[in-house]
Amino acid sequence: MVTEALARLAEERVDHRFKGLPPDADGLTVGELAAQRRNLFTGGFATPVLALSAERLEHNLALMETYATRHGLAFAPHGKTTMAPQLFRQQIERGAWGITLAVPHQVRVARAFGTRRVFLANELVDPAALKWISAELDADPGFRLICYVDSVRGVELMDAALQGASRPLDVVVELAAGEGARTGVRTEAECAAVADAVAATSTLRLVGVAGYEGEVPQADPERVHAWLRRLVALAVDFDKAGRFAGLDEIVVSAGGSAWFDAVADVFAEIPGLSAPVLKLLRSGAYVSHDDGHYRKLTPFNRVPEEGALEPAFRLWTQVVSRPSAEQAFVNAGKRDAAYDLDLPFAQVVRRDGAERPATGISVTALSDQHAWLRTTAEADLEVGDWLGMGLSHPCTSFDKWQLIPLVEADGTVVDYIRTFF
Repeated sequence: MVTEALARLAEERVDHRFKGLPPDADGLTVGELAAQRRNLFTGGFATPVLALSAERLEHNLALMETYATRHGLAFAPHGKTTMAPQLFRQQIERGAWGITLAVPHQVRVARAFGTRRVFLANELVDPAALKWISAELDADPGFRLICYVDSVRGVELMDAALQGASRPLDVVVELAAGEGARTGVRTEAECAAVADAVAATSTLRLVGVAGYEGEVPQADPERVHAWLRRLVALAVDFDKAGRFAGLDEIVVSAGGSAWFDAVADVFAEIPGLSAPVLKLLRSGAYVSHDDGHYRKLTPFNRVPEEGALEPAFRLWTQVVSRPSAEQAFVNAGKRDAAYDLDLPFAQVVRRDGAERPATGISVTALSDQHAWLRTTAEADLEVGDWLGMGLSHPCTSFDKWQLIPLVEADGTVVDYIRTFF
């Protein structure tokens, strides 16, 4: 099923839906276009076009596989970053336990491409979605989904929607990262009440605890470690109270892309419980990394001896206006580039097949379809030049492109990554 579903992606026809692809490729299948191994710069691609580095993607996949193994962590990378089943498959082939997702639509995408294990990092109370998930569980004994619960009311709604299910839905109590943080139960007493509500149902099964340390208020290493220890203590207390009786494994899960080193530290301290512990890390942005937000926040800055992620995205644009010595415009804007955390970063200029650093060029603003550039006297920039830009925040980069060229260092396009947002 998985192989067949992924193979069908290669059968999709290239047409006007896909930005940046060569106009003369219309009518080819994606597989046929990939087999041509066109060059991004000379093969008819139109700007703007987002490119994903094949070598850097491979590096990042390998690095996090090694990191998780070294620290004894199971890995369920957050798929909402990419929503790319081809990348889900590569992550699973590299040992990932499964894929983390956030909303029911994303689960439907993952299931359409054969994902067998999903961690849903949200409380799910929509009855239509719950009934669909229940039907998936009933139809496929090999499918497992674990879902947050963070309120007694939520448990009641889930229970009502799941009546008649032949398999209970596995849930973990979500511990909030602190007062004023995002979702999750605020106190241990409330966590116990939610766990009691789960125990009173036949449609839900409590399998562990989870949360997201990235929401710890005024996060620093001390505060994040303290909250993670609180999460572990909650699991220990639940186990002592017999809440996990009869389980083959107990799930303890956390881990975004900014503090997975703290997760590794604290999860290494989890004591023996009544069943083996699945220490589940959920970081997702590592796949492409970035040139801004995560470059600054990555835990590998704190533990450089463990390696370094590499930014794998570059958005290629073209100079379409040079109205003055201090100003220029390229043909990519908010429709093409992430801008919620940082503006894009001018990196390289390409002219007549030669690349050089984008010295004296900075991005100052984005319009819908233009980036505003400030240029100094050092900038050598002409109308028609290609400008390669780095991006900040993978999650709002992938979602603007349905088909992304996977490009080797010499510009050869070896594949195309399909996204489903």
